[in-house]
Amino acid sequence: MTIILAIETSCDETAAAVIRDGDTILSNVVATQMESHARFGGVVPEVASRHHVETITVVIEEAMKKAEVRFSDLTAVAVTEGPGLVGALLVGIHAAKAIAFAHSIPLIGVHHIAGHIYANQFVQQLEFPLLALVASGGHTELVLMESDGQFHQIGQTRDDAVGEAYDKAARAMGLPYPGGPNLEKLANSETKSIELPRSWLEKDSYDFSFSGLKSAVLNKLNNDKQKGIETDLAALAKGFQESVVDVLCEKTVRAQKEFDVKQVLLAGGVAANQGLRASLKQALKNSTADLLIPPMSLCTDNAAMIGAVAHSMWINDSTSNMAMNGRPGIRLKSYIKEKPSTTSST
Repeated sequence: MTIILAIETSCDETAAAVIRDGDTILSNVVATQMESHARFGGVVPEVASRHHVETITVVIEEAMKKAEVRFSDLTAVAVTEGPGLVGALLVGIHAAKAIAFAHSIPLIGVHHIAGHIYANQFVQQLEFPLLALVASGGHTELVLMESDGQFHQIGQTRDDAVGEAYDKAARAMGLPYPGGPNLEKLANSETKSIELPRSWLEKDSYDFSFSGLKSAVLNKLNNDKQKGIETDLAALAKGFQESVVDVLCEKTVRAQKEFDVKQVLLAGGVAANQGLRASLKQALKNSTADLLIPPMSLCTDNAAMIGAVAHSMWINDSTSNMAMNGRPGIRLKSYIKEKPSTTSST
């Protein structure tokens, strides 16, 4: 049995969780900073770091108390190594290092996006090969996993991530922070939509691009303003959401068929979007692959997902050391080496 204390401070949530055997949540505590950043219309890195410093100890203590474990019970302590805001990352990393050093327990550095993918471990045991659609504020990726701990990025965003596009479009429409959820709420209130473009890129490409869609929203707003027309914001939001969901679903389904995966995972903050969840279920209803979608509480940043990855890393002898540092631009890489081929060339 493994019991891992996990810490997540990559952006504006201070989180700690205690996870048993990689699939059982003993506690999962999240302290959000949403109200503090709302007046600025977005996350301010310096403010986020300060809040992490103020709350990290309390959050860890609460997670340990709720799980009814002591530091002597822990197998390891895990923490988000990156990507994220460097100041925010360092708060969690130094806290994890202090605990690891003080209690002589192993330290595990976890990739934030791997965490979002492994959040689905709490829904159902992962079966490989699988395909993960990662949709968040900073990332839009299609990741193929042929086995545990191996990540092959087959598609990525070439410009704006989907969550970033949501926030920018919402800001242009004058919607309050957080923009993405408010744009979705507005879209769901309308039945008609304003047709907006879809960016499919080259044939057979699994990459994404949402900057053109964002520009289309801005152009619609500016053109209507110049003509003295009041834009139907609900219909515009509906059109925006339909464009995003169409592209995400179409490319995911096409990749699922090409790679013949057993499971399709939805991951990341935008996985909380009800329109995307419903459309992906509909698109894959006749598929041979199981669709896994984490509960709403595990879509946004949390520490339970970090603990799920850490368990996999622990049983595969992939740990870190005290030289670990915040790595805001770290890429998603396999932490388990592929087994060499047994066939020999002649």
